[in-house]
Amino acid sequence: MKGFARLALVGLLALTASGIARADEMLKAKIGVLRLSSSAPVFIAQDKGYFREAGLDVELKFFDAAQPIAVATTSGDVDFGVTAFTAGLYNLAGKGTLKVIGGMSREKAGYPLIGYFASNNAYAAGLKTPKDLAGKRVAVTQVGSSFHYSLGLLADKYGFKLSDVKVVPLQSLSNAAAALKGETVDAALLPAPTARPLIETGGAKLLGWVGDQTPWQLGAVFGSPRTLANKALVSRLLAALVKADREYHDVILAAMKDGKSPIDEKTRPLLEIIAKYTNLPLEQVVGNCAYIDPDGKLDVKNVANQISWLQQQGFVDKGFDADAVIAKEYVKPD
Repeated sequence: MKGFARLALVGLLALTASGIARADEMLKAKIGVLRLSSSAPVFIAQDKGYFREAGLDVELKFFDAAQPIAVATTSGDVDFGVTAFTAGLYNLAGKGTLKVIGGMSREKAGYPLIGYFASNNAYAAGLKTPKDLAGKRVAVTQVGSSFHYSLGLLADKYGFKLSDVKVVPLQSLSNAAAALKGETVDAALLPAPTARPLIETGGAKLLGWVGDQTPWQLGAVFGSPRTLANKALVSRLLAALVKADREYHDVILAAMKDGKSPIDEKTRPLLEIIAKYTNLPLEQVVGNCAYIDPDGKLDVKNVANQISWLQQQGFVDKGFDADAVIAKEYVKPD
């Protein structure tokens, strides 16, 4: 019995030691992100413990616009960024300070994400559809932002010049929403969660959704070369995100109908996680679930088109292409 007790004690000590070793092997990572449903897999991976299962101790750092996330990733304030492509992101990547390692949200028909919204006065004066934005004052977060690019795609589609639009960069989503409500601009491009309170209180009018007009690869996962040199860190992050991507796709997106997810026993747990991290009521989350590829793939061809278009507009430096900004060892092209 004494021998058995000693063996049991040795086994217990071994298990304890191995547990400590596993804890010591946890890699820390800060992820810069917006409080938007377009980053739902990040929230799912954090809340359901997928990052921790992959050996990561993750801290989420929240921002109010996409471009500051790219800057913070370059400076090392965060290790990874998960947000929309912007001209600023591409310029940093073109200088070799950022690399894209995966895809995230996409503008796709049937999945409301970014919308075109009119002020009440402009709507009453005839601004009824997205193609009517020519000649209007339109708020975006920043020059070269995803909102600005979406507006440019709309101009190309309907044959008017982007220069015909008075683009008003207001630096943040909250500022753009306030300008729309205050009638200091005619229209704004805003994500659904930011605009919904305005619509529900009669402060603005919805003109349409970007995904229905001009689908494109909106979001990405990226890091600095210094961070990406830690291959174990990157591999663990991507493994956790792909697990969350798949669950989000198969549970929420597969159930969507007419742009909304039902609230049922299957979808409720994930919708509640998204609501928690976006600070939105559950009933609002169901109508802005962005499309995300179930395998975290990136539409590389579209990224190349974005860079080319932004370079033509003078928003992005010339002399580089998609190959310069994508870490091919990690990216799964679509």
